[in-house]
Amino acid sequence: MIVVDVEASGVDYAVHSIVSVGGVDFSNPTRQLYEECRIWDGARIDDGALAVNGFTKEQILDPNKQTEGELVQKFIPWAMEADDRTLAGQNVSFDRDFLKAAAVRAKHTDYPFAYRTIDTHTLAWMHMVKRGLTPPIDQQKKRSALDLDAVLVYCGIPEEPQPHNALTGAKSHAEVISRLLYDKKLLPEFEQFAIPWLS
Repeated sequence: MIVVDVEASGVDYAVHSIVSVGGVDFSNPTRQLYEECRIWDGARIDDGALAVNGFTKEQILDPNKQTEGELVQKFIPWAMEADDRTLAGQNVSFDRDFLKAAAVRAKHTDYPFAYRTIDTHTLAWMHMVKRGLTPPIDQQKKRSALDLDAVLVYCGIPEEPQPHNALTGAKSHAEVISRLLYDKKLLPEFEQFAIPWLS
């Protein structure tokens, strides 16, 4: 499984660009990847997205950074070394769709990843229900309130530091997956934090 986190210049893969990607090979978690890039020419920039990921406009427009296409052409070969290339993460369809759009823009015709993914939101929801708990609902929007921070806290891990970093995000997703599926800690960064349902 390739645990991935994409940071982008907005939320629509058709008009926004990747600005960074982090990855962890779940079966070999010392295999990690972090890459940053400039946005593709003409990509839109959402100030709200930059507030989340901490990049400035100058950083994502920096002509000295690699292109989005070059970034995805590094990510794909790295991911292809994994025994299981299923993409995983929190709301991972976002990451999958951005990676695919970047590959298409780069004319990378051998996009290797399947549509099927493993979503930590779904894993956490199921885990809570199986323990007899009621997953939180956003009362205004009438939808799940299990964002990454809520899932981290449920798994005994502090909320992700702000601003978001793609590699920190990928590591957080990987740790959550290990705890939810196997009741095991995965990465040394999280070793000090107990798994709540095992206490």
